[in-house]
Amino acid sequence: MITKKRVATATLALVMGATGALVFGSSVPLAQAADEAFQMGDAKAGKKVFRKCMACHDIGPNAKAKVGPPLTGVVGRHAGAVDGFKYSDAMSTKGTEGLVWTPENINHMLTKPKDFVPGTKMSFAGLRKDKERADVIAYLATFSDK
Repeated sequence: MITKKRVATATLALVMGATGALVFGSSVPLAQAADEAFQMGDAKAGKKVFRKCMACHDIGPNAKAKVGPPLTGVVGRHAGAVDGFKYSDAMSTKGTEGLVWTPENINHMLTKPKDFVPGTKMSFAGLRKDKERADVIAYLATFSDK
């Protein structure tokens, strides 16, 4: 059950980076709290925010690569894993190192891509608002099995 305390913890998790530590004696680990925050995102609102992404990314059953890879199934996918898409060396390395697009990692990427994956080709400056990122992640999750 999502409570006000968990929402506060989840918000703090977004700010602190979801390290898996406990916050102020709470029994809710940050990673779990962050997952709950993203589940609280509004996919319908996320669809509107996703318009900022559409110049470079496609999503849906017939999605194709554009400047960026298609994002269908991105939640839970390894970084750099879309066959046929030419990723930056930095993103390919992250994928080889085991980076998985969890809600927390997507949140970090959407906050400031070049800080999360230095050397990425993604030129997007990022989404500054926690709510917008949560909404986009909720929208992306509607196109994922995970």
